[in-house]
Amino acid sequence: MQLFLDSAGLRRKVEKFRGKETVFGQGDPAKSVMYIQEGGVKLRVVNETGREAVVAVLGPGDFLGEGCLAGQSICMATATTIAPTTMLVIEKDEMIRVLHEEHEFSDRFIAYMLARNIRVEEDLIDQLFNSSEKRLARTLLLLARYGAQGQPQKVLPKVSQEMLAEMIGTTRSRVNFFMNKFRKLGFIRYNGEIHVNNSLLSVVLHD
Repeated sequence: MQLFLDSAGLRRKVEKFRGKETVFGQGDPAKSVMYIQEGGVKLRVVNETGREAVVAVLGPGDFLGEGCLAGQSICMATATTIAPTTMLVIEKDEMIRVLHEEHEFSDRFIAYMLARNIRVEEDLIDQLFNSSEKRLARTLLLLARYGAQGQPQKVLPKVSQEMLAEMIGTTRSRVNFFMNKFRKLGFIRYNGEIHVNNSLLSVVLHD
């Protein structure tokens, strides 16, 4: 996708963010699309009673803020970096222009959004029907970009057990228990940074 962004004649600017920096807040005006080049971002939402949940963690190659293209006037979540992050920022009108004029880029972007929607549906099914252990294994594989184009990244962006617990809907103590289990079985190496091995996939596939 980076090559298509470079070749489409797209006007954009590069912005760099520190770790744990807010990119945009829930309720802010939605006016641009962002593409992550390096680093990572977590999206979290807060409901009317103040309950908070992490709904996604995005990494290099992911877009965010694309809801503005579908008419969203405000941001539906708060985006916060989980590591030093570099993004391309594309104004809404410019993104719409290029999607209309550059058909190959438009096809790639639509394919990306369809794949993203499938992943959201899978996340919902995962939350409804799978155990906390399977949800944690699947989340770690997704963070490692398993199944994405190119080689999976073995070392995950810095993500705390608290954040993992929020993402899969369980407690930090349960996450800690499963992380230790995965480490003992050789599925991960965990020493401040999380190194994911392909063998972790067996947890997701096991009935």
